[in-house]
Amino acid sequence: MTSHDHPAAQRRRTTRLRALLATAAVTALGAAALAALPGTANAAGGLTVQYRTSATGATADQSEPWFKVKNTATTALPLSEVKLRYYFKSDSPTATYRFACSWATKGCANITGTFGTLASPTDTADRYLEVGFTSGAGSLAPGTDTGDMQLRFYQSTWQPLRQSDDYSFDASRTAYGDWAKVTATRAGSLVWGTAPAGNTPTDPPTTPPPTTPPPGGSGTLWDDFSYTSYSDPKISANGWSVRSNSGGPGVPGATWDPSNVTFATSAGNTVMTLETSTAGTAGTTEQAEVLTKATKFQNGTYAARVRFNDAPRSGPDGDHLVQTFFTINDLKAPMADDYAEYDFEYLPNGGWGEPSNILYTTSWETYNPDPWQAVNQHTEGRQSYAGWHDLVLTIDGSSIKYYIDGQLFGTHDAAYLPERPMSINFNQWLIDLNGQTSTTPRAYEQQVDYVLHVKDQVLTPAQVNAKVAAYRSTGRAFEDTVPAS
Repeated sequence: MTSHDHPAAQRRRTTRLRALLATAAVTALGAAALAALPGTANAAGGLTVQYRTSATGATADQSEPWFKVKNTATTALPLSEVKLRYYFKSDSPTATYRFACSWATKGCANITGTFGTLASPTDTADRYLEVGFTSGAGSLAPGTDTGDMQLRFYQSTWQPLRQSDDYSFDASRTAYGDWAKVTATRAGSLVWGTAPAGNTPTDPPTTPPPTTPPPGGSGTLWDDFSYTSYSDPKISANGWSVRSNSGGPGVPGATWDPSNVTFATSAGNTVMTLETSTAGTAGTTEQAEVLTKATKFQNGTYAARVRFNDAPRSGPDGDHLVQTFFTINDLKAPMADDYAEYDFEYLPNGGWGEPSNILYTTSWETYNPDPWQAVNQHTEGRQSYAGWHDLVLTIDGSSIKYYIDGQLFGTHDAAYLPERPMSINFNQWLIDLNGQTSTTPRAYEQQVDYVLHVKDQVLTPAQVNAKVAAYRSTGRAFEDTVPAS
């Protein structure tokens, strides 16, 4: 990480989300029998989707698609297998959006919302909002529905958005009714609705897992983090730097302490732990970062197995913590068009205007630190991501894709592709000291099992897993054949 303040922190510190008061309008759960795709019951699909909107204007401060899902099968329907897609036309090529749940019978904590970009844009859709369910949403018994899901999304800048040209929008639907312009998949198969032409959703991708690992690209970095301590000479020899220099991101005046990076055995593998600690003042705040010394990574596949934690290892909870895996290069000048950064950032206690846990993936084109101006695209998931997760980022000549645990999380546009090579980084830091004002010491941990980069080759998450398994089956702890940039 360079010494300048992390751009994501600057971006979100400036004009974060204005809080909205959710209006809980509880409606009856009963519904008339649902008809499926125009005129014909979709018996094979086993579910139907109803839609209404509470924001009917051609333009609006926010779009408000509300949904109900009904189980039309004869067996229970696990909601965690279901994903809905609402298709819309972006307000500009660089527009970014934010999702919120105002109220839901199943509980907003059990509903997720992420944004994606269509592979085949049409006149009425180039983006989609994908709505999913956590395991906490449970299952639907035959003949029952989810009840209200009062959802909304809006431009990150809070500029009005146009709905009248959106594929899935219908101003006349102010009461629930079947709506085929919202699609539903179950366990990755389309079971309801019709997507804009050429954009049938498949989730997870249909590529079958390989039986053998794929060949390397023109170079591979693999590290199992089998080190003894932060001072192990192999860390530097293998191209890593454990940060000790001052500067951003994070609390001004905080230190980056190399001793906060430790290594231990977990489930048979050595894992790297990054610790962040504080007693509520800048002088007591210590953060941790590990990064490659070389900036030689550009197109290809990046993967890491990372453990996020919602609660501190010790002491009171509540700090505005950021746990990360990202790639970055330096900003040579304000708004320089050869800047690049691609982030996984998890905020277990919220921050940047968010009240609770949220995961961001963000692709950066450039920014101006003063006055603040940013050009980026992001996807977000508002739920807990505590625990181990397989994080995969792929960059080719047409798009940037982020995967979490084998599932496509976000696809970002070609406008954000990197022009120069980058470093690979892990860090954990505090946005500010406003989340928890106690002076009682506390410590937070993020852990990393491995990192993998394959240059100039896009791997599926299944191929990543096969490649990792192949390295571990041979006992190889480190390899770096990526040529210098």
